[in-house]
Amino acid sequence: MIPESISSLLHRCSKVKALIHGTSLHAAVFKTGMQSDVFISNHVLNMYAKCGNMTSARRVFDEMSERNIVSWSAMISGYDQAGEFLMSLDLFAQMRLVPNEFVFSSVISVCANLTALSPGQQIHAYSQKVGYASISFVSNSLISMYMKCGHFSDAVSVFESTSEPNSVSYNALINGFIENKLPEKGFEVFKCMQRQGLVLDRFSFVGALEICSFSNNLLTGMALHCQTIKRKLDTNPFVGNMIITMYSVFNLVEEAEKAFRLIEEKDVISWNILITACSHSVDHEKGLRIFEEMTKKHSVIPDDFTFASVLAACAGLASIQYGKQVHAHLIRTRIYQDVGVGNALVNMYAKCGSIRYAYDVFTRIPHHNLVSWNTMIAGFGIHGLGARAVDIFEQMMENWVKPDSVTFIGLLMACNHAGLVEMGKVYFNSMEDTYGIAPDLEHFSCLIDILGRAGRLTEAEEYMRKFPFGHHPVVLCSLLSACRLHGDVVFGAHVARDLLKLQPVTTSPYVLLSSLYASDDMWDNAAEARKMLNGRGLRKEPGYSLVEVNGSFEKFTVGNLSHSRIEEIKDTLRTLFCPLG
Repeated sequence: MIPESISSLLHRCSKVKALIHGTSLHAAVFKTGMQSDVFISNHVLNMYAKCGNMTSARRVFDEMSERNIVSWSAMISGYDQAGEFLMSLDLFAQMRLVPNEFVFSSVISVCANLTALSPGQQIHAYSQKVGYASISFVSNSLISMYMKCGHFSDAVSVFESTSEPNSVSYNALINGFIENKLPEKGFEVFKCMQRQGLVLDRFSFVGALEICSFSNNLLTGMALHCQTIKRKLDTNPFVGNMIITMYSVFNLVEEAEKAFRLIEEKDVISWNILITACSHSVDHEKGLRIFEEMTKKHSVIPDDFTFASVLAACAGLASIQYGKQVHAHLIRTRIYQDVGVGNALVNMYAKCGSIRYAYDVFTRIPHHNLVSWNTMIAGFGIHGLGARAVDIFEQMMENWVKPDSVTFIGLLMACNHAGLVEMGKVYFNSMEDTYGIAPDLEHFSCLIDILGRAGRLTEAEEYMRKFPFGHHPVVLCSLLSACRLHGDVVFGAHVARDLLKLQPVTTSPYVLLSSLYASDDMWDNAAEARKMLNGRGLRKEPGYSLVEVNGSFEKFTVGNLSHSRIEEIKDTLRTLFCPLG
């Protein structure tokens, strides 16, 4: 076999990741004694590295009688791409040849992935010493490394010292500023790119669109969308997915779906983003319809994120029937269950009213993460099983899992639903003292609700004086609700005065105050509260119920008689209310 032919075939196997064919070619190399040729051996080594088989690549590397810079570069880059970052760094330390730009780029990328600032700085100094730091390949890697390590001033310094920064350099800066939560600076870089007349590629637009999502800048996002259409980039899945994400942040599901439909080769991420967008805008039924279209019409194979999103939609609709079908499919098709999907199943069963199934799934998750514990605590909480929620929290502590802010929201909610007032106070007071978690508005409103429901209104007021958000509309509304529950008109009127001074933009305070006065037969005051509500131009959103019938959902809204089968419904109600005998 001619060495040039086998080299070409090995190179082809590297590009298409054809490991089996590549292994056969390696056998042919060995059989013909060509393994002593460093050029051929480098091709074999590179093939294994590109196919992700680093064990075989290392064996070839160790057995080579002669190694050149390409050998080292292929191994260091291979370890980087395989996620074996420490192995890559260790191999670089053993290297006695002067690295080239490809080796420097790979090993700097390793430092970025490890957020290893000190080794990265040393390699930066080395690259400057041997004259490679200014090469775009290396400088772009340095920008990304410094950004990943949070040293954006050093990243900017590298960028400014680059003689001819290209689009990749600018994109590295933009993404770095996004990662460091400095979207405004990232957008300045994007605008600078435009002023310099550089070609804006898909990476530039994805970064800029992500910035618009972060900074709630819809108009700029729409303008960028128009630019992607002009450049015919909106049909690319990478850009299109970001456009869908941007519109979903603003709850513009119709615009998100239009962008989705224009993507030429939709990947599973495209479908996942649209399903999540539907859930984000509380249109769970549409999310399930998109899932049906994805799997049945287009035969796209769902991934773990898809199933987690679909189960969240089932939880939002309280559709245990659909949720069980998804669960059954997972049991049939997946031997190993992702913890995220397991958590979504626990959440779905808990919100669909089947806490026994939720706990059963929880116990079958092989390795619980923090979300698993939080979901189970919240599940027991919404079912009024405060003691069970506390028991799960104790188990969590025994497993050395550190609680977070969400853990305590679930615990306080559980104590609230179960009437565990003293325990709720203990957990609230221990948050900062024991766990170093500062209570926020949600925790505080939970505590006020616990005390309010128990009729301990004075104690609730004392807590309100101690905390900065004690007179937040949400807290005052919670206390006013407690006053209505216990018929304390005097205290309720006092709370209502404080609340109305804040000019709330929701109907709840006015409705609660009106109900409070009505409970004490103070009809004039109740009418006055309703008058204030109307005077503000606020309108109470009518309540509605969703009923699942043969896999589809029927919506029934208070006061709305426009249902297509309203006459049948009325006849059935009359039959049900008809006296017996």
